[in-house]
Amino acid sequence: MTTEDTTSIVLSKRGSSALRMGPRKKASTSDPLISHGRHFGRTVFALCNYPSLLTNGILRLEQMEEIPLEDFSADERREHRVFEQLLDSYPGLLERLKNGSEEEILHVGELIGKGAAGARGDDTKTLKSAVLDWISPKGDVIQPHLHRNSKIDRGFNHELTGSLLCPAGMDWNDPETKENLRSGEMLVCGDQWPIFLYTQYIYDLDDPWCGLLRSRLLVCAYKHVFTSPSSVEKEPKATRSGNARLHGMTCVTIASISYIATQVRFALSSSSVFSRTDTTTDSETFYYSLLDLLEDPEECQEVNELLMWWNRQVFPTSSAAKRPVSANSALSKIRQKRLAVNRSPNLDIVSS
Repeated sequence: MTTEDTTSIVLSKRGSSALRMGPRKKASTSDPLISHGRHFGRTVFALCNYPSLLTNGILRLEQMEEIPLEDFSADERREHRVFEQLLDSYPGLLERLKNGSEEEILHVGELIGKGAAGARGDDTKTLKSAVLDWISPKGDVIQPHLHRNSKIDRGFNHELTGSLLCPAGMDWNDPETKENLRSGEMLVCGDQWPIFLYTQYIYDLDDPWCGLLRSRLLVCAYKHVFTSPSSVEKEPKATRSGNARLHGMTCVTIASISYIATQVRFALSSSSVFSRTDTTTDSETFYYSLLDLLEDPEECQEVNELLMWWNRQVFPTSSAAKRPVSANSALSKIRQKRLAVNRSPNLDIVSS
């Protein structure tokens, strides 16, 4: 089969959603797009078929000359938002895609996909071991022992990891619930969120937002991936810049929180390979369900508060943390004086 035939076959399938993990492929050449794909996958959209995303996006741009984006399906609108974010994050990419052949578009998608898959694989590998340090009882060791290089005894097979993965609203201490989870008789879907997502691992049935996505375990994993493994401790010891600094990242994104939660959930599970077809962990559904909540306009107040909280944990010196100005500080006095001066001319106009 010729390259032209292969390309036409791939493009003929571009009507399917690109926001699903595609088949694993290896790009043989090094390119800045690979590095960009690593960061994009972590912070904008993790589980994505990039060749399809690009081919669908270019086709949709042509269609949008006659059809408004609002007339497309919800999945297509989300896919196009991801496509536009990719274009905005990499100067010159749109021109490269418009001027390139179909084969070039596929090649660009494979390079970005290689970066995203590589980052996901690296994070999966390092978090598998690191997560055990964060869940160990203070001043004690995990009993029974959990192996760092094997996950077969994790998940609901172990008392500690099982208690963390137990869906919020279920009682892990109930013998029947525990046995049903361990035997697989009770199947846990990806949209049944585990208790480790919550502060102090406490779920409020009357207020499900309370403490959601604010656990110390998530913060440790986020710092491990984005600011350096040593930054999990209070005083960073790393000599190299972390992933956030390397890519100019100064604030937390919705997708990056969802990505870390997905990685931690997988690290605690007994599954050995991160796969889109793994119905046991159901990682894609889990990731999507978090994004669905965090991208919902109806939840914007809670989401904004959540992002502010996260920025204070990870990027405390960033403006995105939005710490209120101290009432008696010099800065506060200067701003008050400036406000009074700006108001004075308006008062004079009114009085005259």
